[in-house]
Amino acid sequence: MTITSTVAPNFLSPSTRTLVVGTRGSALALRQSHAIVTSLRRRHPDLAIIVREIHTTGDLDQGSSLRVIGGQGVFVKEIEDALARGTIDLAVHSLKDLPARLSDGLELGAIPRREDVHDALIARAGQRLAQLPLGAVVGTGAARRAAQLCVLRPDLRVVDLRGNVDTRLRKALDPYGPYDAIVLAVAGLKRLRRSGSITEILPTETMLPAPGQGALGLQIRADDAWVRDLIAPLHHRPTALAVTAERAFLAALGVGCQAPVAAWARVHGGSIWLHGLIAHPNGAVIRQMIHGHTEEAIGIGTSLAQTLLANPTADGVRDGPTAPLLG
Repeated sequence: MTITSTVAPNFLSPSTRTLVVGTRGSALALRQSHAIVTSLRRRHPDLAIIVREIHTTGDLDQGSSLRVIGGQGVFVKEIEDALARGTIDLAVHSLKDLPARLSDGLELGAIPRREDVHDALIARAGQRLAQLPLGAVVGTGAARRAAQLCVLRPDLRVVDLRGNVDTRLRKALDPYGPYDAIVLAVAGLKRLRRSGSITEILPTETMLPAPGQGALGLQIRADDAWVRDLIAPLHHRPTALAVTAERAFLAALGVGCQAPVAAWARVHGGSIWLHGLIAHPNGAVIRQMIHGHTEEAIGIGTSLAQTLLANPTADGVRDGPTAPLLG
C-alpha cells in the first residue's frame, strides 16, 4: 500500500487534533474528497485537515477484470485497514464501492446529498443506444450494466473496460479505438465536469443503477465521537434512507452473490419506493418494485431481495457466473 499526503495549513496548535482524511488517488476520488474537505472547512475554518491518498488493489491492478480481483471491496479494503489502524480518521468512499457489510469497528458516520443516479452512454459517433450499429462494441466494467445492455440490445458485443474516467473517455472517443460506445455513471462525469461527453442519459426504467450509485459514504471508527460530530452536518437523511434500503437489498442477497445486482430507492414524504434487479446466469433479468414506510428501510430492502430470490427464474443466481463480459 502506498500513501502520499497533502497537508493543509496548520491553523491549530500542535496539541489540537488534526483530521486525517483517506481517499483513493484517482481524479474522481480526490475531487469527491476535497469537496467534503471544503464543506468541513466552511463549517470549521480553524480545523487542520490532511488528505492522504491510499492506493487500493483495484487501483494498482488496472489490467484484470473486477470479477477476477475480487469485485466489490477492491477499492476500499486498504482504506478501511488504514481507518481501523488509526492512520486516517475519515474515509471518503463512492458508496457503490463499499460492501454491504462493513468491517468490524467501522461505521458510516454520514451520507451527504446524492448526485445523479443515472448511467450515461458515451458514443464515439454521437449515437443514442438505439442508434448504435448492429454488433457494436460497448465497453463497461460492470456486469450489472452488461446484463441490462444485453436485454436492451442482444446484438451488442459488451466487453470489459477498466481505468479511471479520463482513461475510459479517451478510449471511447479514440477514432481508431475498439469501442463504439461505453457506459459510465453520470455522477462521476458531473463531478469531473465531463458531462459534455454524454450522448445519452439512460433512463432507470431500462438501466437500473448500482446500489449506492451517485452517493458518498463517510466512514469512521465506531468509537470516534469527535469525527462523528464534525461530519454530522453533512448528513442528508433522504439520501441515507434511500441507500439504506438499497444496501439492505444487496446484503440480503448474500455477500457471496456473484450475480449482477441493481437497486434504486426514492423517498417521497414518509415512504420509500425501491426498485431492485438481479440477473440469471442464462441472461434473464428479474426486476421488481416494493414500497413502505421510511422507518422500514432495511426491511424493505430485505423483503425485495427475498421476493426476487424466490422467483423460479432466480434458481442458481447465487452460484452462477456473472453476466457476459467478453475479453
